[in-house]
Amino acid sequence: MKPSQAQIECLLEAATYAPSHHVTEPWHFFVLTEAARDKLGEIMEESLRQRLETCVSEKAQQQLANERKKPLRASVIIAIALRAAHHLAEELIEQIAAASAAVQNMLLAAEEMDLTTIWRTGDPAHDPLVKQWLSLDPSDHIVAFVYIGYPKVTRARRIPTYFSKKTTWLP
Repeated sequence: MKPSQAQIECLLEAATYAPSHHVTEPWHFFVLTEAARDKLGEIMEESLRQRLETCVSEKAQQQLANERKKPLRASVIIAIALRAAHHLAEELIEQIAAASAAVQNMLLAAEEMDLTTIWRTGDPAHDPLVKQWLSLDPSDHIVAFVYIGYPKVTRARRIPTYFSKKTTWLP
């Protein structure tokens, strides 16, 4: 079972309420379902193939196969990117923070809908082939790939570190 289009649209709307420096709303969303996840897997596999020294070993073949399957771990993936990032150089950290806040809003909204999410970055977020496929400029930034679906197992309740252990009060 996959999240409905209405649920995904709710997540996207929640993301748009994130604060942004000078109300620039710098984010752009790419929703990947069905064949788009397969295509992303192909691109990720090809990218890894180009980075590996050799692709003939059994270990390399397994790495390539695993890379190709990664986007299939969830029924929907939303990529969040900053377009024209090179024009934002002076405010880039603010734009990345805004896009990250949009991702956080998305994750909180998904939690309310009992959806499971994973915020991924890694090599695909920096990969020229992935950016090209998404029609992004090489200087654009992919802030996140949010994997979205329903949990297959009961999730353990997360208990965060109490804030007082991570807080310094200054008079």
